Amino acid sequence: MLHLRQITKRFGSQTVLQGIDLDLRAGEFVSLLGPSGCGKTTLLRIVCGIETPELGQVLMQGQDITAWPASQRRFGVVFQSYALFPNMTAMENVRYGLSGLPRREAAERAAEMLALVGLPEQAGKFPSQLSGGQQQRVALARALAPRPRLLLLDEPLSALDAQVRQELRAEIRALQQRLGITTLMVTHDQDEALAMSDRVVLLARGQIAQQGAPRELYEQPASALVAGFIGRMNWMEGQVVADGRVRVGTTLVDCDTRVYKTGSVVRLGIRPEAVQLLDGAGAMLRARVDALQFQGAVTQVLLRSDALGGALSVELPSAEAADLREGEVRGLRLAAAAIQLFDAPLSMRRVA
Repeated sequence: MLHLRQITKRFGSQTVLQGIDLDLRAGEFVSLLGPSGCGKTTLLRIVCGIETPELGQVLMQGQDITAWPASQRRFGVVFQSYALFPNMTAMENVRYGLSGLPRREAAERAAEMLALVGLPEQAGKFPSQLSGGQQQRVALARALAPRPRLLLLDEPLSALDAQVRQELRAEIRALQQRLGITTLMVTHDQDEALAMSDRVVLLARGQIAQQGAPRELYEQPASALVAGFIGRMNWMEGQVVADGRVRVGTTLVDCDTRVYKTGSVVRLGIRPEAVQLLDGAGAMLRARVDALQFQGAVTQVLLRSDALGGALSVELPSAEAADLREGEVRGLRLAAAAIQLFDAPLSMRRVA
């Protein structure tokens, strides 16, 4: 449906986007994820028509729209700041983009959209009389009212508090699936991207570091950069000493080493939820409980292992962590299948 070909954008001497190729399929929800300065917002603005690339094409259903102004693209846009007109009611804000329709038809469509986002009773209120979540729902209704070909979301939830963010996250995803509208969202929130998207595109330094289904990026990261940005990761330094075995500190750790030669210096990563605490048999080594961080449904357990030469974070259901005490020593197991190996930074290789 939407095709980006070799999109390159510079601001002065700085290259913000370099040769981006990306395809959006009809009905798909795609998130552009990445740290500040990675180019994700600039890419969205190029799709929207607010920015123009130095090189590359924006194609919509086979038609080159690179030079088209935003007003001709028929894309709906929802911004972080809501961008509602303060002197207009919710109904008038939604109706604003329907000026080409007869007045009665525009009013009916606006009412339909407000009902769709759960605000039929707020139609006569001004933005100042609405909560942040309600204002963003109005902005969403306004974006959807003209039946856009594409919905663009520019960090739509970042200005909201945590509980409202959770609610709207589910509502927007359900609405997108119900309408079947192709959606491109920019976010720096990894949880948001994983929860809402069919596909996540992780940008770093103006290029696509990896793209795929949320589970794919979480479970099969293509690099240490991706693994460190998507979810939380325990990192360890090691050296491959034999096929399927890496020395970490004074411990030998079993894991898949097929892509590395013996002697290679590597980074090992394991997710906090994959580290196993044991009382008896099966423990690889021992670790001391340094701290317990209760977070509601889960508890973060901070461990220190002299054998591994460092600290580990373990995520447990709070019910399982209830009997743990700071200072006690527990058995520890790192399942081979849960360990991921990555290239070590050059500085680590030189030291080795």
